[in-house]
Amino acid sequence: MIAAQLLAYYFTELKDDQLKKIDKYLYSMRFSDDTLKDVMNRFRREIENGLGRDTNPTATLKMLPTFVRSIPDGSEKGDFIALDLGGSNFRILRVKVTRDKKQPVQMESQVYDTPDDIIHGSGSRLFDHVADCLGDFMEKQQIKDKKLPVGFTFSFPCAQTKLDEAVLVTWTKKFKASGVEGMDVVKLLNKAIKKRGDYEADIMAVVNDTVGTMMTCGFDDQRCEVGIIIGTGTNACYMEELRHIDLVEGDEGRMCINTEWGAFGDNGSLEDIRTEFDREIDRGSMNPGKQLFEKMASGMYMGELVRLILVKMAKEGLLFEGRITPELLTKGKIETKHVSAIEKTKEGLKKCMEILTRLGVEPSDEDCLAVQHVCTIVSFRSANLVAATLGGILSRLKENKGVARLRTTVGIDGSLYKMHPQYSRRLHKTVRRLVPDSDVRFLLSESGSAKGAAMVTAVAYRLTEQARQIQQTMAEFRLSKAQLLEVKKRMRVEIERGLKKDTHKEATVKMLPTFVRRTPDGTENGDFLALDLGGTNFRVLLVKIRSGKRRTVEMHNKIYAIPIEVMQGTGEELFDHIVFCISDFLDYMGMKSARLPLGFTFSFPCHQTSLDAGILVTWTKGFKATDCEGEDVVELLREAIKRKEEFELDVVAIVNDTVGTMMTCAYEEPTCEVGLIAGTGSNACYMEETKNIEIVEGNEGRMCVNMEWGAFGDNGCLDDIRTKYDQAVDENSLNEGKQRYEKMCSGMYLGEIVRQILIDLTKRGYLFRGQISETLKTRGIFETKFLSQIESDRLALLQVRAILQQLGLDSTCDDSIIVKEVCGTVSRRAAQICGAGMAAVVDKIRENRGLGHLDITVGVDGTLYKLHPHFSRIFQQTVKELAPKCDVNFLLSEDGSGKGAALITAVGCRQRELDAQQH
Repeated sequence: MIAAQLLAYYFTELKDDQLKKIDKYLYSMRFSDDTLKDVMNRFRREIENGLGRDTNPTATLKMLPTFVRSIPDGSEKGDFIALDLGGSNFRILRVKVTRDKKQPVQMESQVYDTPDDIIHGSGSRLFDHVADCLGDFMEKQQIKDKKLPVGFTFSFPCAQTKLDEAVLVTWTKKFKASGVEGMDVVKLLNKAIKKRGDYEADIMAVVNDTVGTMMTCGFDDQRCEVGIIIGTGTNACYMEELRHIDLVEGDEGRMCINTEWGAFGDNGSLEDIRTEFDREIDRGSMNPGKQLFEKMASGMYMGELVRLILVKMAKEGLLFEGRITPELLTKGKIETKHVSAIEKTKEGLKKCMEILTRLGVEPSDEDCLAVQHVCTIVSFRSANLVAATLGGILSRLKENKGVARLRTTVGIDGSLYKMHPQYSRRLHKTVRRLVPDSDVRFLLSESGSAKGAAMVTAVAYRLTEQARQIQQTMAEFRLSKAQLLEVKKRMRVEIERGLKKDTHKEATVKMLPTFVRRTPDGTENGDFLALDLGGTNFRVLLVKIRSGKRRTVEMHNKIYAIPIEVMQGTGEELFDHIVFCISDFLDYMGMKSARLPLGFTFSFPCHQTSLDAGILVTWTKGFKATDCEGEDVVELLREAIKRKEEFELDVVAIVNDTVGTMMTCAYEEPTCEVGLIAGTGSNACYMEETKNIEIVEGNEGRMCVNMEWGAFGDNGCLDDIRTKYDQAVDENSLNEGKQRYEKMCSGMYLGEIVRQILIDLTKRGYLFRGQISETLKTRGIFETKFLSQIESDRLALLQVRAILQQLGLDSTCDDSIIVKEVCGTVSRRAAQICGAGMAAVVDKIRENRGLGHLDITVGVDGTLYKLHPHFSRIFQQTVKELAPKCDVNFLLSEDGSGKGAALITAVGCRQRELDAQQH
């Protein structure tokens, strides 16, 4: 018993002693975490160089764009063929992708030989061989008559400018077919297929095996955005933000980048950690000075590294009692599979004994222990190096996403990773230490790169089909110049119908007279009260206007909410609430006793019979108060003031906010004779010749006409450009069939149009993985302010995703691109048809005055115009294109409904005095 324990103790001592010696001997192959973090940072720098336009030509990491822009989202389906050429065997697969949960992917494959004489012969022979094999495969599958989409895994460094083209940079691995380097391999293969002429194939995508790995794993786990191969060679790819890839146009979305990381260190950046053994391997290789990282980490060189170390140790008498045999000196006698066998926990030492015995070195037990330890150090170094470069990619992904913690999946393939007993565990452990703030799942790629090629093809197929369908949907919103001129022409027709006595009654564009006969001239003076009712908030203002050399306008105001039950209660309750608010304001200003002139901005369609009388035609914007439609709102206000019996007011004018907007701007700029509101609602007004307004007495001078153009199209004249989404928005609105033009171009409805389109695209499976969330079903959820945010040029897609996440929409990168495009298309059409309406107005004024050329200013207000990043630009551009004989200047209004109401009241008071003097 004692003897056995002693022996075990002696053996352990011996083991520790022996291992320490080797650790010391191979000290330069063992890395601290600090060294690995340093390697990780160097790798990050090389990534940046490879991505930069100016630095790429000299960068060691080529960072090749693959034009794979999207990982599978699980909605792919179809029948595909995949070709896999990258080694001594050539595989062809038929991959059927279904939405069947149990077995989503069915594969049948066949392996064909690629003999040496073909690999080293001419390029045309090689591709004829591929085309022949494909023909044979299709024959056996009985699909020669079908033109199936083909994905081509071509595992050599290629330069791509699109998904279905790949120019071979250089042959690697034993391939040396002439006349292929510098050529597009898709063209060569297509040529060979055409030459046969007995079948057709649609080659949609060329990928390399690393990308194939990422895509295969991506089908099973949508979080997968990195692919690595650790086998004979080593490489990685990952999804990079397009805005960082200088070599590719565009900055929306992501693209998979093939790093070709085997060349890391070719510029000398790893010299301090390369050993004499690495240098010896490099000198004896087919490509000295190239792929230095690969030579330190990949399976192709691992056995050879171990052999070189053993030779040196034996020469120094540290192993095999100095015995050196011809076998030990023969290159390639120790292979990576031997290293894997020696490192197995249980039978490793036994295997080691067998392998070393075959080399004739007559190993002792201590020798076997020592060799096992050498193998461990070499393979562990490989795992550590790969962990450092992978760590570089992961930390970059984390930074790109701007998250505190990264959740991602890495797809892995390769014989070394799969077959080596300890490799994967060591790699995972080191990665977790180097990138602690991340949750990384490692997913083994089951059927490797070929299935990946089918996946890339499936995704490309889905995206092509999806893009086509989406473009088809969006095409209805893209109006040509001819269509816009038609909108302008029809607006002009409706304007005439609204002005004429005979047609005014049934006209949709009401052209309501406002009895505002002139714009301010600067002599206005006094204190005025203004009320502003037009939405969920109600304002009371005191406006002090002073004329003279230094014209000033001083304003005080208070905002009051209107509860929904008041908006939709009785008329009496609504006006009592308004008077209560006025009373509170007068107390607040200490002005209860003065009888002030008042202007009432009432932003609903009114039929005015004089400046201070307006009959409500119809409620809009969610108001529903009873007993108001058909009544004079000024009278309703006067009666409510009487009921209150607290103060007196002189109601001088009832004002529409659009007219107020024109007046405010006209106070600053005398050429302003048009007003436009492009906000929650949409409307315009302008100074028309009184003689043209047939429903008003008199022919002298001009009068401002409130167009109420939101109702343009209510008679069906815009039906040819209304889409099914516009119809859905109309059907779900409070006033179905009314205000159709407004529903196509005002802020209140744009978000709703977008929501309808998103629902449709989701139902058709092109968005949000076909899942319609509860949020998306909610009316009004997609506020117009989100459109403004989403379309902002400064906004990266990450922020678009964040906005969609706030709305409970879990979106991928692709979803965000589509949502952004939908928003842009809808708001562009809004700005264009609004511009077409305005072009009709300014041209009418020009013709009224018999001018060949008109200079005019439009006063504009409204959140859509002011806050949306592109609306105003597109709107102005449209007016310019459609009314080329008018020079239109646009002026932003400062508070049209408050200050404007006071100015109209002031102009009205002046008019009253003039009238009184004349009588």
